[in-house]
Amino acid sequence: SLVSLITQRQRTQFPTMKFVICALALLSSASAFAPNNVPVHASTELKMSLKKDIANVGKVAAAAALLAFSQASPAQALTKSETNQLSYLQVKGTGLANRCPEVIGEDSIKPAKSGASIGEMCIEPKAWAVEEEIGKGGKTEKKFVNSKVMTRQTYTLDGIEGSIKNDGQIIFSETEGLDYAACTIQLPGGERVPFLFTVKDLVAKGKGDTFKPGFQMGGDFNTPSYRTGLFLDPKGRGGTTGYDMAVALPGLQSGEEGDDELFKENNKVFDVTKGRIEMEVNKVNAEESEIGGVFVATQLSDTDMGSKAPKKVLTKGIFYARVNQ
Repeated sequence: SLVSLITQRQRTQFPTMKFVICALALLSSASAFAPNNVPVHASTELKMSLKKDIANVGKVAAAAALLAFSQASPAQALTKSETNQLSYLQVKGTGLANRCPEVIGEDSIKPAKSGASIGEMCIEPKAWAVEEEIGKGGKTEKKFVNSKVMTRQTYTLDGIEGSIKNDGQIIFSETEGLDYAACTIQLPGGERVPFLFTVKDLVAKGKGDTFKPGFQMGGDFNTPSYRTGLFLDPKGRGGTTGYDMAVALPGLQSGEEGDDELFKENNKVFDVTKGRIEMEVNKVNAEESEIGGVFVATQLSDTDMGSKAPKKVLTKGIFYARVNQ
């Protein structure tokens, strides 16, 4: 009958309408997090093809997923001059504040023997790994396990400055800047590892007297404690303030029995460990006095003020700097 035919058509169209509604919701949620008023290099042909796909009901899901991925991806890097032309509102919420500028060119820069310096250095991590003991065939070996960052986009170091000595070998000594950032990464098993990403007091020695593609330099730096002495743990114990022992467990901390197990938790320390970074220049713009490249750094994670054994953290990424002469 006519009524049964209409009902059957409505049933077949209903899943398709639900499919379209879900796809449009995904598109709107992705566009809400997309950068606004920021020059992003997008392909016009890609946009046109997406519109055609959206018009086709059978391909809505694929088009929505592709568009969401392209809009929600991290902001593309800009050069320093392009970044300086942006206003605060153009940068806000786009992720550009967490990106290091891009350097264009393969020139060379030879710093003066004295009086030269590095300024506006930016160090941006791209990948993280934690050293873990992995067992296989009854044997254990240490390997770096890839991890994902849990910190929001506030982990890039910026504004780092330091002096340069060039007596046939470039030596960079870091002095100041936003040279530390509290970060947390997560292992595949779910364990989270906090650490203080930093290059404090870095002294990097180079192989050569000229910044050019292929130039390498590296050195050691200090890694301060993840927490300061004013931090109080859940039981009110701290390094420079707070209780001397857990108030809820006085019988176990008489100084005679039981105190050994809680000694590290009660006696907070400000650990300062060593880290190392290796950097390689691959881009040089002599006109703008800019250098850029990649880095690999290793350091120890947080010790919870002396109560936990630290893990070794491996960080890889890119850097940018301006050479002042």
